[in-house]
Amino acid sequence: MNGLFVGVDGGGSKTRVLVVDEQGTELATAEGPGSAIRPGATSHSASVIRDAVQRACAGLADRPIRAICVGVAGAGREEERDTLLATLDADRIAGTVVVVTDAEIAIEDAFGAGPGVLLTAGTGSIAYGKGPTGVMARCGGWGPVIGDEGGGAWIGRRALGIVAASSDGREPETTLGNAIVSSLGLESIEKLIPWAAAATPADLGKLAPVVLEVAATGDLRANSLVTLAVEELALHVRTLARKLFSDERAAFRLAMHGGLIAPKSVLRRRLEQRLKSVAPGSTIIAERVVPERGAVRFAMREAGVRA
Repeated sequence: MNGLFVGVDGGGSKTRVLVVDEQGTELATAEGPGSAIRPGATSHSASVIRDAVQRACAGLADRPIRAICVGVAGAGREEERDTLLATLDADRIAGTVVVVTDAEIAIEDAFGAGPGVLLTAGTGSIAYGKGPTGVMARCGGWGPVIGDEGGGAWIGRRALGIVAASSDGREPETTLGNAIVSSLGLESIEKLIPWAAAATPADLGKLAPVVLEVAATGDLRANSLVTLAVEELALHVRTLARKLFSDERAAFRLAMHGGLIAPKSVLRRRLEQRLKSVAPGSTIIAERVVPERGAVRFAMREAGVRA
C-alpha cells in the first residue's frame, strides 16, 4: 500500500499539517497550537507537532509515513533544529524526518526553484529569499525578544507601552487602552501589568488586530504605530532585495504570508503602497502561500519521489 508524505508548518500561533499520497493527492489536514521552537523548550514543540500529525493521520493509520518535513519557526538555530530532529526521529514518527525553517517551506511553495523574496508577518516577522544564482539569504527573524519588528507580538508589545505612557500623561490620549482592555476582558488598564507579565508572544500578537481596528477609526497614536510597522516590514524587503538582486529597483517577485498581511488586510494595503517607493522593482504575487504544501514537496524529494 502506498505510503504517506507529511508537511508541517510550525508557527508561533498555529501548527498546520498536510498529508498527501505518492501522487501528491491531499488526503488529510490538521491544525494545532503554535510549535515555534523556544530556547530550551524543544520538547514542547515536538509534542505539539507529534499530536497534530497523529490527528491528521488518524484515519490513515494503516499507511506508513514515508517522509515528513517539519518547517518550524526557530529552526534557524542549529542546536534547536538538531534537538527537534533527534526527538522526532526517536519517536519514529516517519521513515525519514527533515527539519527546516518555516521560511524555507514557505519560499518553496511561493517560488519553487525560482528566485524571489518572501515576507512573512504573523506573530513574528522575517524576510527570506533566493537570488538568481540560487543563493539564499534572510533578513529579520531574530525572535520576539530582540527582533521580529513589524510582527504581531512586536506591535502588541509597543501598543502596551503606548497605553501605559498615555495613561501617565507622557503621551497623547488614545483609545487603544480601552480597546485592548475590552478585548482581553480585563477590569482596568492596571490589570494589564500582570497580564503582560504572563503573556506569550502569541498572546501579544493577538493585540495587533485591535491596534489595526483602532487605527481605522482615526486614532493618531494607533495609526503612528501601524505606520512604523509598515516601515519596518518594508525595510526587511528592501534590505533583502539589495542582498539578492543588488538593487531594490531590480525586478524581483515578492510573496507575502502570515495573518498580519493577509490579502486585503489594512496592514497589507498600506505596505503594498509603501513598497512602490521603497522597493519599486518588486512584483507582488497574488497567490496564497501555503507553507505546509512546500513542506510536503521537501518530504517527497527527500524520499526520491517527484513532487
